[in-house]
Amino acid sequence: MTETEPVAYPQDRTCPYHPPAAYDPLRAQRPLTRITLFDGRPVWLVSGHAAARTLLADPRLSTDRTHPGFPAPTARFAAVRNRKTALLGVDDPEHRIQRRLMVPSFTLRRATELRPRIQRIVDERLDAMIAQGPPAELVSAFALPVPSMVICALLGVPYTDHDFFEGQSRRLLRGPTAADTMDARDQLEAYVEKLIDHKRKQREPGDGVLDELVQQQLRDGEIDREELIGLAIILLVAGHETTANMISLGTYTLLQHPERLAELRGDTALLPAAVEELMRLLSIADGLLRRATEDIEVAGTTIRAGDGVIFATSVINRDEDVYTDPDTLDWHRPARHHVAFGFGIHQCLGQNLARAELEIALRTLFDRLPTLRLAAPAHAIAWKPGDTIQGMLELPVTW
Repeated sequence: MTETEPVAYPQDRTCPYHPPAAYDPLRAQRPLTRITLFDGRPVWLVSGHAAARTLLADPRLSTDRTHPGFPAPTARFAAVRNRKTALLGVDDPEHRIQRRLMVPSFTLRRATELRPRIQRIVDERLDAMIAQGPPAELVSAFALPVPSMVICALLGVPYTDHDFFEGQSRRLLRGPTAADTMDARDQLEAYVEKLIDHKRKQREPGDGVLDELVQQQLRDGEIDREELIGLAIILLVAGHETTANMISLGTYTLLQHPERLAELRGDTALLPAAVEELMRLLSIADGLLRRATEDIEVAGTTIRAGDGVIFATSVINRDEDVYTDPDTLDWHRPARHHVAFGFGIHQCLGQNLARAELEIALRTLFDRLPTLRLAAPAHAIAWKPGDTIQGMLELPVTW
């Protein structure tokens, strides 16, 4: 590791599909360096691919966000750090128990079974957008409602409530104040608690994941009420926010690379590889958080017990030791070992579903709208700040 002036983290991107230019020193100082958080706290930042996969699989790095020493990249995060986060914010054995309950609903087989339903949702949203006529705002018309409808169908959440939970999710992930974030979490907990009570009283249980958890695991004591509320919130929020951002930012990126888009239109068999490459390049969940519970030696450096550790996925996924010409969109490269979904025991539970949604959404969008293009100058279109999931705030398009 090279000792230099710590880089402030996180920072905003200067292009929506490239890491912030201010992170260039982090790329040069792979695989490990020091950064400074908003409160002045120095923590380790992992920027090398091999070191990242080694450390993400190391049980000595904890995801327990309630620990006072856990790194908080923003004041908003610090405000809710004492609130337990299911799956993402718990360690084994609690994590293993929660994940075991969820895995059957998110297997590759289950995602494959859902493809016809996803296709219908995508077609319906495009039907409505086309009927309204150009121009359109793609985030609100397509990128956000598609994954919202899919996750509602999977979980058994009424889509009629989407305005509420989408709004609270936005406040939770990028509210203007810490108080706003805390209130959003309270609102989501109250909503999910009411939904669970409703499902418990139903004579005929629904066929959603939450219905199954309520009627079996909650009833049999395999999970308690607080855990179920936490699981429902993380699945509902992460299940639509991440994929919505990938659809919008993926569309923007393809429109900015017309030669690649033309190649993809000419051979849709390339789509699975294209989705992997887009996830590598875009790395929308940029900044996985951990805390060392013991001293860890990695790449000639000692991470001390109690140190905070952050994984810069946007930098890790552009490690030149792994990816040739990493800033280039190229789905002919082997990109499968990216860490856009994380790695190790906390690797994204919904990755199979996300891949299915992205493949269907992008293929159908460009098939049905072959003349799709931006309806505003690319530089004038707003994208999200660096302290939240990356994506487009809006995406004006025409055809």
